[in-house]
Amino acid sequence: MGTVHAKSLDPVPMHGRDLGVHPDDFVDTPEPEHEAKQEILENKDVIVQHVNIQGLGRTKEDLLGYEISDVFHARNLIDVMKKAHLARQKLLRLGIFKEVEVLIDTSEGADALPNGLDVTFEVTEVKRLTGSYNTMVGNNEGSMVLGLKLPNMLGRAEKLTFQFSYGTKETSYGLSFFKPQPGHFERNFTLNAYKVTGQFPWSSLKETDRGLSGELNFPLGMTNHTLKWEGVWRELGCLARSASFAVREESGHSLKSALSHTVSVDSRNSAIFPSRGALLRINQELAGYTGGDASFLKEDFELQFNRRLFFDSVLSASLWGGMLYPIGGQQSCIADRFYLGGPTSVRGFGMYSIGPQSEGDYLGGEAYWAGGLHLYTPLPFRPGKGGFGDLFRTHFFLNAGNLCNLNYGEGPRAHLQKLAECIRWSYGAGIVLRLGNIARLELNYCVPMGVQSGDRICDGVQFGAGIRFL
Repeated sequence: MGTVHAKSLDPVPMHGRDLGVHPDDFVDTPEPEHEAKQEILENKDVIVQHVNIQGLGRTKEDLLGYEISDVFHARNLIDVMKKAHLARQKLLRLGIFKEVEVLIDTSEGADALPNGLDVTFEVTEVKRLTGSYNTMVGNNEGSMVLGLKLPNMLGRAEKLTFQFSYGTKETSYGLSFFKPQPGHFERNFTLNAYKVTGQFPWSSLKETDRGLSGELNFPLGMTNHTLKWEGVWRELGCLARSASFAVREESGHSLKSALSHTVSVDSRNSAIFPSRGALLRINQELAGYTGGDASFLKEDFELQFNRRLFFDSVLSASLWGGMLYPIGGQQSCIADRFYLGGPTSVRGFGMYSIGPQSEGDYLGGEAYWAGGLHLYTPLPFRPGKGGFGDLFRTHFFLNAGNLCNLNYGEGPRAHLQKLAECIRWSYGAGIVLRLGNIARLELNYCVPMGVQSGDRICDGVQFGAGIRFL
C-alpha cells in the first residue's frame, strides 16, 4: 500500500484488505501552498460530497448503494478511510468483483466545498462464466469437485452454480440458485436441485436421493437462522449380497417432504482450532406434514465451550444429543436415524459402529448423546512457530456416548435410564492438523472402553478427516 500523504492532497490509493492507517503515517512537512487545505483536513471535519463507482458492466448501481452508504457519514479523514475500507470489504464479499480499489481526492467543480472529499471505487467485475476444480474433505471421506458458476447472473449478486462431485463414498451433482437481499448479504435465499448417490458400508446400504430444496438464511440479534424445505425421492438398496434381512426390509423407494429450522450462536474465534468462545446449534426437522410417506419429528443439538489456558494450551468441552420421534405409528427409516462412533465422534470405535445392529450391519438409533473433553497444546519444543508449525496441535481427549432406541410409551425417567446404560467411552492422545479454515486431520492413539457386544472397535492408531468433530 502506498503511504498516505494527507497534506499534499494527492489522490489516496487503497490496496489490499488492511489499510494500515496510523497517525504516524501522516507527513509532517506541509507544502506552503496547501497549508489552509491541510489544516482543514487534519484538524477539522470533512464532508464526503460524492462517491463514484467506476468499471461497472452488468452490475446494477442500486445494489451497491447499500454497501457504500456509510462512507457519506464519515466526518474526518481517518474516518473516511476506515469506512471506505469497510465498504471495499462489503463489495468484495458480494463475490461479483475480482478487484476493488479506492481513491480519495479533494472535491472539484462548481459545488466543491473547502473541506469536501470525493471517494471513487474502481471495480473489476468477475467473468460471466467461471469454472473450478478442487478437492473437498468431508467426515472421513474425500471428494473431487468440478464446478461451473454464473456469478452476478441478473446484476444483483445472484449466482447460478452447477457442481459435480465424485468421492470415496458419495457421488453427486446439483444445480443451485443463490439470491442475497440487497444491503444485507447475510440474508439470502437458495434453491437447489440435486441427485446424490452414497454408499454406507457400515450398514451394507446404498442410497440414491433425487430432490429439491429451498432455504432461507437470516440473522436475528446474536443468532443465525436457517429455514428449509426439502422434498426428496429416496431409493435404498443393499450394498452387498451379505446384507442383513433388517437392511433388505428397508430397501425400496420412499418420498420425504420435510420442514426444518436451525438456530445457532457462535462466538468462537475459529471453527477448526478455537481458543475461546462457545457454540450452540439446535436443529428441528418435521417430516410428513407437507406430503411424503416419511413422518417424524427430529431434534438434535450441539454445544461447545473453549477456554485458553497456560502456554497456548486450550481446554475444549463439547456435548451432542438428539432424538427422533416417529409420527402416526410408523417405524423410522434407516436413512433418518442417528449414527455414532468413529474418528469424528466417539474415537476408538469403528465408523458409525455403536448401537443397534443386525448380522453385522449397523441400523442406527432414535436417540443418542455424546460428550468430549479435549486438551490442545502446541507441538513439543514449538518447531515451526509462527509458520507451518502453527497448523499442528497435540491432542489429549476423553470421549463418551450412547446410541439406542426408546420405547416412547415409557416416561422420561425410563428414557434417561436407557441412555445412561451401556455407555461407550474412550481416551487417548494424538496430533491434529488444520487444513485452512474448513477441515482438519487427526491421527490418534485410542483406548476404547465400555465396549458392548457387536461394537466394532479401533484399539490403537486411528485416522480421521472431517469438518465436524466431537
